[in-house]
Amino acid sequence: MAATYAVQRYTGVSPGSAATITNCRLRTDDANTSDLTNPCIIDTVKRYSYWASINLNITGTFTQVSNIRHYSAGDLNTWTLGTTGMIARGNRDSGDIGCPLASYQQALGTAGTTGYSIADAVNGHTYYNGQTTKTTNLNSDTSGSPATIDTSLYTTNPSNTKFVVIQAVIDTDATQGVMSAKTLTFKVDEI
Repeated sequence: MAATYAVQRYTGVSPGSAATITNCRLRTDDANTSDLTNPCIIDTVKRYSYWASINLNITGTFTQVSNIRHYSAGDLNTWTLGTTGMIARGNRDSGDIGCPLASYQQALGTAGTTGYSIADAVNGHTYYNGQTTKTTNLNSDTSGSPATIDTSLYTTNPSNTKFVVIQAVIDTDATQGVMSAKTLTFKVDEI
């Protein structure tokens, strides 16, 4: 037998409400829907989507799951998010990059306009905004160099891993339109 993995997105006030997802639309509200309500906007100043807190729910028959990593196909730069636009990932100066469940923080901002940057010193994600390098470009996390999200050893059914926290950064020279779907991947070690 083997473990079963469900990708979850948490929304709402702490401790958050988990929903299993097959896609994640980055938007300017704390909703887990794939419609075009509250899309990211291009403005005369840099704007942000609300951040998305995503983890794995592990169930099934397994002895141990560990070494949770996350990466992109290295093609996120084809999204036309502008000169300094990107898909940002919360980052830590050392240790696991993933945010523990106990440190989950609801994404906030001005709905329909902008989310708070993960890195914002006042309103940013408290698990990341005290770091030297608060965010990094998720496009740099590839299959050859995945981000280590969680080094914990999971042995019980069910288990929930730490979060990868991501958001869209939209520069003033971005190009409008719905961006094509991109694949983000979790990778684990399982016994």
